[in-house]
Amino acid sequence: MRSSDTSGAGGQPPPAPALLPPGVTDPAGLATELERAGYLADDGLATAAYLTLALRRPLLLEGDAGVGKTAVAHALADVLGAPLIRLQCYEGLDASQALYDWNFPAQVLHLRAAEAAGRGEGDAAALEDELYDRRFLVARPILQALETSPSVLLIDEVDRADDEFEALLLEVLSDVTITVPELGTIRATQPPVVVLTSNRTREVHDALKRRCYYHWVEHPSFEREVAIVRLRLPDVGERLAREVTSAVHVLRDQDLLKPPGVAETLDWTQALVALGADHLDADRAAATLGSVLKFREDQERVRSIDVGQLVIRAAAGG
Repeated sequence: MRSSDTSGAGGQPPPAPALLPPGVTDPAGLATELERAGYLADDGLATAAYLTLALRRPLLLEGDAGVGKTAVAHALADVLGAPLIRLQCYEGLDASQALYDWNFPAQVLHLRAAEAAGRGEGDAAALEDELYDRRFLVARPILQALETSPSVLLIDEVDRADDEFEALLLEVLSDVTITVPELGTIRATQPPVVVLTSNRTREVHDALKRRCYYHWVEHPSFEREVAIVRLRLPDVGERLAREVTSAVHVLRDQDLLKPPGVAETLDWTQALVALGADHLDADRAAATLGSVLKFREDQERVRSIDVGQLVIRAAAGG
């Protein structure tokens, strides 16, 4: 979609209207909708998500891996009934992979078809215009989100991308536009809801943070994590959910390379259920450590402190 410049004062785009689910007027209402979508948000996160939708500002979520940052975007997409468009960041990510690229094979085929049709040099200018028609433009995630209204754009693990990509992202988030030299400016009719996540492997630049509403996602409390397990895995019994959650909380207190997150709590519970367990015991805990600890050094450390004692402490805590 091409558009002329409709920027507001100071060259900035006019603020977008709030995008809230029907009937939601406060963070508590949004928390209820998120819970229906399978996500238990605490007051801080519910407020951050509500302001993101009400003020139409990008939401930057930082926290340890596995605490549920990515799942927030999935839940918001469910609540809004909007498609989730995900951009997974990595070192070396550039504009052609994040914004758009030209379909070179299709352009070559078009040239060959023109030659076969006997189009001569007099058609060169027209043919060149045809080569850079919108049909040959491949929309990557950010352009897809701008052209899909409404949508939720998840920019996952932005801390893994390079500084150059952050600079590119700043421009897109500021103007909510993409300029394709051959086509012109593409502006979203309704800006996407943008959720960025970071595991803080490096610091995200202040300029990017200033454009976002920021929230640090903590590991949940014991009772909240038990509730998450019961919500996401409704067939799991109360005893198993509490014992696994308690064991995970004990593991987080150890000096591990990668403390387990909520994702690992769910994985471990599912593994035990698949083995027919209705409670946590030492043998099954030792056999299924690969569900919760993903480094050999962490598994060896836990075995050295006695998995049996871990289970006893978990049962006492549960």
